[in-house]
Amino acid sequence: MKAAELTIQELRKAYQSSDLSPSEAIRSIAESIDEVDSDIGGYLSYDLDQALADAEKADLSLPLGGVPIAIKDLINVNGHPCGCASKLLTGAYTAPYDATIIRKLREAGAIPFGRTNMDEFAMGSTNQNSGIKPCVNPHDKSRVPGGSSGGSAAVVAANTAVAAIGTDTGGSIRQPAGLCGIVGLKPSYGRVSRYGLTAFASSLDQAGPMTKTVADSALLLEAMAGSCELDSTCLDRPVGSYTKALENTDLSGVKVGIPKEYFAFGLDPAIESEVRAGISRLEAAGAELVEVEMPHTEYAVATYYVLATAEASGNLARFDGVRYGNRAESEDLLGVYTKSRAQGFGSEVKRRILLGTYVLSSGYYDAYYHRAQKVRTLIRQDFEKAFEKVDVLASPVNPLPAFKVGENSDDPVANYLADIYTISANLAGVCGISVPCGATEVEGSSLPVGLQLVGPAFGEKELLRIAHAFETSV
Repeated sequence: MKAAELTIQELRKAYQSSDLSPSEAIRSIAESIDEVDSDIGGYLSYDLDQALADAEKADLSLPLGGVPIAIKDLINVNGHPCGCASKLLTGAYTAPYDATIIRKLREAGAIPFGRTNMDEFAMGSTNQNSGIKPCVNPHDKSRVPGGSSGGSAAVVAANTAVAAIGTDTGGSIRQPAGLCGIVGLKPSYGRVSRYGLTAFASSLDQAGPMTKTVADSALLLEAMAGSCELDSTCLDRPVGSYTKALENTDLSGVKVGIPKEYFAFGLDPAIESEVRAGISRLEAAGAELVEVEMPHTEYAVATYYVLATAEASGNLARFDGVRYGNRAESEDLLGVYTKSRAQGFGSEVKRRILLGTYVLSSGYYDAYYHRAQKVRTLIRQDFEKAFEKVDVLASPVNPLPAFKVGENSDDPVANYLADIYTISANLAGVCGISVPCGATEVEGSSLPVGLQLVGPAFGEKELLRIAHAFETSV
């Protein structure tokens, strides 16, 4: 039995029936990594000895007792490296504490196992911006897995992890989940603590589960969610039982909004066909379909890249070779700063820092940053008006199938547009999930297609229930 091929629930049953022990599961996953990951590039490192030591102490009575979870390389895990897939940090920083979500997962019995690849400092939509090594799509190794949580998506899709944790700033959980054919959940802003996550854009970042099933995502979110006294943006709202909510798969009375702007020019016809077929499955399960308008969608990408880069330019200022990071040799302090950052940061990170610094500069702040904040409010209001009429929104996750490695390397804007359907949810602070809904044939490869469901802020319980009903309607 290969442990990494199992879902969390299947693994738990194997433990309970004594078919498998946590130590055996860890060893089995390590063997799968050694066999497969050299061609995928999903992992940056893993500590087998520490995981086995944790497995020996696993409490199988806990909800996640003995379950190994792969962790994106920007989340602090005590005693583990946290390099953000960057040359500036790799080998220079070991986390001295657990992020709140890691502490909560440990309290539920989970075992952090493995650091997953990512776009450097979470900046990218392909996972080709990793400063360490590229990651590819397990369904076609000539294609990208999506990003920035591409490593987390790839290890779950390649069956080298039972489940993984990623982060989503503009779609970085849902987008790679859609391209790799797994489930990816972005919680509402404030639902999950950001304490211990290396910040990219503080008003947008959110950690979430990447799993094989909706039920596994519900189980992980139930463990991760909740208030945190160390994070003022994490709200003290009741968590409840997400897993219990899945028991009701009747969608009678549920209204599903179809944003017409999400099915406009630029959407691949094959993806549109699969997504519309998935939406028809929701209707067959009892849901009512309602067309809604999201008039400010066309401004979402521009708004996001003003706000996200502005916040990134400030958040990454501390990585200067003095306070954090590998230090370049120089005769003076200014030289240490400039050389350390020039040598340590990749081209995409530099591009976003420069853009963010520009939009915050004197004379341009009102023209760009302040105006973008106003448009963000309009986008949020679009969602508020839509959710007055419907319970969730349904749309594609990605406009195109996974493209070839290096295909858009000279066109960063094309990569930015890959998040066109996911960015708005981050700007509005609402929750969203990507669920596999089919596949499309491209040059002899069967490439996954994802259906995105978006719910109102703190509407994860109903969102997961509807997603589970869709998943089990096949």
